[in-house]
This record gives sequence, C-alpha cells and structure tokens, in this order.
Amino acid sequence: MVTNMWTADAEYMVWAKLHSGARFNLATSGVANLSLGELPARLEDLELTASGAYGYAPLVEALAVHVGAAPESVVVAGGGTSFANHLALAGLVGSGDDVLIETPAYSLMAAVARYLGATVTEFPRRAEDGFALDAGAIRSRLSPRTRVIVITNLHNPTSVQAGEEALRAVGEIAREAGCKVLVDEVYREAVFDNTPRSAFHLGPEFVVTSSLTKVYGLSGLRCGWILAEPDLARALWRLNDLFGVNAPHAVERLAVVALQDLGATRERARRLLTANRRLLRGFLESREDLEVVRAPWGTTVFPRLRGGSVEDLAARLRSEYETSIVPGRFFGAEQHFRIGIGGETSMVREGLLRLGRALDDQRHGTVRLPQT
Repeated sequence: MVTNMWTADAEYMVWAKLHSGARFNLATSGVANLSLGELPARLEDLELTASGAYGYAPLVEALAVHVGAAPESVVVAGGGTSFANHLALAGLVGSGDDVLIETPAYSLMAAVARYLGATVTEFPRRAEDGFALDAGAIRSRLSPRTRVIVITNLHNPTSVQAGEEALRAVGEIAREAGCKVLVDEVYREAVFDNTPRSAFHLGPEFVVTSSLTKVYGLSGLRCGWILAEPDLARALWRLNDLFGVNAPHAVERLAVVALQDLGATRERARRLLTANRRLLRGFLESREDLEVVRAPWGTTVFPRLRGGSVEDLAARLRSEYETSIVPGRFFGAEQHFRIGIGGETSMVREGLLRLGRALDDQRHGTVRLPQT
C-alpha cells in the first residue's frame, strides 16, 4: 500500500479536463486552435531526433527574436506556460519559503508553490479598483521569507493590463526585499495595438513565462518559455534535467515553423477576437444582472453575478443549454464566472445567447422540463 502520496491541489484542471467541455464552450481561455494543415510545414520539418543540447538552437534563437531578448536568457519549456511556471517556481522557492500571489488568480500557481513546500500568501486585486495591480497591497503582505511575487499580465481571469509604471513599482519592492517577480505573460500579446513590452526588460528581478498556446491557437505545440537573467536561465536549464531532459524534437521543429509564420497567425487571432469582442460588448450591455470590469483586449472577461448562485447557473447552462463557463470559485471569487471569447465566432455568438437565456431563467425562477 502506498502511503504519504501527495495529492494534487489542482481541482481546476480536473474540472477543465473532465467537466468543462460543451457544444458551446465559453470556458476555454485561448484562441481557437489551428490545425496542422494551417501551418506551412513540410514533411522534412518533422525530423524526430536531434543531437543533445540545452535547447534546440533554432527554436531558442527564434524565441529570442520574438521576445527581444538574448538567447542566453531564454529557457524553452516544453509543457507550455503551465510547465514554464512550474519550472520557474521550482528554481526560485523551496520548503519554508513564502510566495505572494494575486487574487483572483489562476489557481495552479498556488498549487505548484504549495507542492514545492512554500507557504502561499495572497494580495488582492479588487473589482472596485478595476482589478488594478496595487503595489501597496503587495508591500503590505510581504514577509521576510517572501521569495517570489506572482502576477499574471494580462490578468487571468479579467484580462486587465498592468501598465509599466505599476510593474516598475512592484519591481522596486522586490529589489528592496531581495525577491523575484514572476510574471505569467501568456495573454500579453492579445494586446494587438501597441503591445506592451515584456516585463523581463524592466530589470533582473523579473522572471517571465509565456507560450504560443493562448493567443495564437497553438496549444498542441506546448511551446512555452521562461525569460530570466543568464545565470538563473542556466540553472533552470539544468533543473529541467530532472523533469523533461529533452523535448520532442518534431514539436520543437514545428514551433520554429509556427514562429516564422506568426504574423499571419497573429492577424487571424486579431480578427477573431475583434469580432467576438463586439458580440461580448453587446451581450454585457444588455445585462443588468451582471457587473463587469471591461478590458479592451484579452481573451476572457470575469463578470460578477448580482444575485443567485454561479454554481447553479453553470450547472443549468451545461444541462439545459449545452454551454459552459468557468465558475469563479476556481479563482477565489465565488460570485464571479469567467467567459472565454476565443472560439469560432458562430460558437461564441450562440454561447452568449444561451448564457443570456440561462440568466433569464435563473432570475425568473424558470424550471425547464426535460424534453421527451
């Protein structure tokens, strides 16, 4: 009998993998996935094996160009941003350390920190302040054992952007405290006009993670990365020997192809999100039962239900309307829910219509009988 086995504190991922799927899926947070046929790949781009090294050089170089960093600061993480976050935290914290994480938050960040033996403390991003990043809230929750401050930018789940001034203020706090700032930037490039530069460029206290998964519809490639000052980057490459050793080479090569064609993929994402945001804006303007902080970019929104149960709403949507949303309990905000607008426009349009009907049913106490 196995004893003392650690149980993953990852309820959201269990739900996402087993219970979020629906005909009209508003629970997904990324842009609709590309197919292999939509990439300009040739058969010779799918070689299976490469000579051993710390990173496939063409991929490291392509990512360095993409993010505007030196190759020695790039660490490829073959499991997407999720694994990039795990690897970065594993290199930064250990048992007895404190990790300071925003709330509402993507719950896997805290789960990984706890798995690594750290204590998790939260600082608020308040709806009444537009979910803005508040350096004062961070400073007030800092402890002598804090090793990492964790934020998402664009914020997951609200899509609110933290501007460079706010990030610099957090960086100053981190310098004074002798800790790092881990910024998950997987949604940053969904700001298509005047895309903000990566927080990596603001100073050595910043460690950044991202991937091609969310904004570009390339989740199947699992092409993630970490940006860090060169000494830390080398340490993370070595630490990854305990986890991944070498990435699947065919996937590395496909990621290079994708990066070379990223302009066209970016325009596809821009068109899709622009059209879907118009639908979302019309939907939100028609709802008096929802409060929401609206960001002009991103792939998600996080409304608050004024009355009634979000869990009941989500259950009704799935059972009666074949539609899914993400309950806010997964982000520490039970009266909120997340809507994703990255799907195909026809699906998002119908999903929002069905969400509206479910909200009307809940508000009026309507009970729908099963059809026979």
